[in-house]
Amino acid sequence: MARRHPGLSERHRKILEFLTRFQDSYGYSPSIRQIGDSINVKSTSLIDYYLNQLQNMGYIDRTDRISRSIRVLQPVTSAGSIPGKVAEVIRGAGSALADMVSIPLAGRIVASEPIPMPVSDLNYYDAESSVDIARSFLPAKDINDLFALEVSGDSMIDAMVNDGDIVIMKKAASANNGEMVAVWLDDKDETTLKYFYKESDRIRLQPANPNMAPIYVQNPKSLRIMGKVVLVIRQIRSYAA
Repeated sequence: MARRHPGLSERHRKILEFLTRFQDSYGYSPSIRQIGDSINVKSTSLIDYYLNQLQNMGYIDRTDRISRSIRVLQPVTSAGSIPGKVAEVIRGAGSALADMVSIPLAGRIVASEPIPMPVSDLNYYDAESSVDIARSFLPAKDINDLFALEVSGDSMIDAMVNDGDIVIMKKAASANNGEMVAVWLDDKDETTLKYFYKESDRIRLQPANPNMAPIYVQNPKSLRIMGKVVLVIRQIRSYAA
């Protein structure tokens, strides 16, 4: 069930605490990978996403394209505490920040040629992993049926879905032609993110990349739809290591 976060989530707080300790010890900020290692998250794009949120809320400052450029503006002194100045920033940011929902990050979805992977790969993040999104960006109904997946691959680049982006999915067991869906191919133990098309005698999974061919599923019963894409969160690329 999605949980509302009026300010810092537990993941945000842990990142801030690590940034503060590291800078106090070494006099400069850690790398993206070091931040990820400190909270047991391997995805650098997910760490970048959390850092962008912290910057938008006024907790840190970053210089794009420069490694180790993070400055902590408002350290977190205890679990759950929000310094007064930061609270003012959050209140002044309007309802977009004041009314956030936390969408569970379920794992990774392949957006390329489907590759074999164990079922557990769709649930490799820990229970705390989530992305916080303004309620106004999400469907008005069924927020509790939403989950997030990190995209791996470039088969959907013409649909503005790039490697490392995060897609917000709505749980679904069926789809209409032209909808972007996450599917599981039972007979191959493979998963992929594609446009869905039901043809007369087969299912066509269409990439949004002119260099990639469609995937045809001859036995519709071997395909399971896990969800439909309702929102794409683009990741800002930087040279931070």
